[in-house]
Amino acid sequence: MERRQYIKLSSAAVAGLGLAGCTGGGGDSSSGGESGGSTESGGSTESGESTESGGSEGGEETEAATTESVVPSNVVIGSDIPYRPFEYETAAGELKGFDVEIAQAVFEEQLGVSYEFKKTSFDTIIPSLNNGNFRVIMSAMTINEERDEQVDFSDPYFTAYQTIIVREDSDISSKEDLRGIAVGVQKGTTGLGAAEGLKEEFDGDLQLKEYDQITGAFDALTNGQVDAVINDNTVNAEFVNNQDGVRFVEGEGAAAEQGENAPPYLTLTVENYGIAFREDDDAFRERVNEALAAIRENGTYEEIYSNYFAG
Repeated sequence: MERRQYIKLSSAAVAGLGLAGCTGGGGDSSSGGESGGSTESGGSTESGESTESGGSEGGEETEAATTESVVPSNVVIGSDIPYRPFEYETAAGELKGFDVEIAQAVFEEQLGVSYEFKKTSFDTIIPSLNNGNFRVIMSAMTINEERDEQVDFSDPYFTAYQTIIVREDSDISSKEDLRGIAVGVQKGTTGLGAAEGLKEEFDGDLQLKEYDQITGAFDALTNGQVDAVINDNTVNAEFVNNQDGVRFVEGEGAAAEQGENAPPYLTLTVENYGIAFREDDDAFRERVNEALAAIRENGTYEEIYSNYFAG
C-alpha cells in the first residue's frame, strides 16, 4: 500500500455526516476570563460580548443588536497543540492544521468575527472551558456521553477511528497480540479510553503509559519504551507517513462492524469530532452549526479536507 493512502482512506465516512441541528434557546454567557495566550489571532483579544437588546427602531438595527449579543467579536478557542494534522505550529511559529482552517472558515468567513487559539492541555481542557478561559474547544475532540454531560457539542464535523501503530519490525499483527505489552496513549483522550477497554478485555494484562501530548507517546514508540500507540487514525497516519520504521496494525474492526467505509487498518472505535461549548451557550452554538452547514454546502469544507487528507 502507498503510504499516503492511509490518510485518504481514513475519514471517508465524514462526507455522510448529517447536520441535524442542535436545539436549545439559551442566551449567551459572559466570556469571563477569555483573553491572551493565543498562538494565532484574527484580531483583538476578546473582552466580553455586548449585551445590547431592545430599544432599537427598525428590524435591521434589532437584528444587528441580537447578532452582536450572540456572537462575540473575537472567539477564543481552547486547543491542545501540537496534534498534527489538526493543529500544530510550523518552525516559524505559524499555527496550521485542519481545525485551524475550519475555524477560519466558520468564524471569520461565515460569522464575520476574528478568532484566536489558546494552548491548553487536553486533560484539563473541558474544566478550562467551563471556567471561562476560552469560548469554545476545537481540538479534534470526540463527542461522547461522558463529555456531553459537561459540555454541549456542535454538529459533527469529522469522523475518526482509534487505531494501533507499532514499529515496523514488531511481531504484533492483531489486537490479541497486545496482551502483556506496553501501550502509549495521551492523557484525557479517547485513545486512553480505548486502551483501558482493551485492558479490561484482557483481564488487566496490558501496560498503559500515559503522556501529556501524543508526541511523547510517538517518541516512546520509536525509542522502544512502548511497543504500540493507540490514537486517532489521522494523527497516527501523519506520524506513519513521515517516520520510517513504524506501521499500522491492519485488519477489520469497529468500522467494518458498523458498516462504515472502513480503512485498511484495524479500527477499535468509530468516533465523531465536534466543537465544544459551555452548556449555557446554545444561541452561539446554533450560529456555529449554521456556519458548518454553509461551508459544507459551498464546498469550503471539502477543499480544506482535501488539503489535509487526500494524499
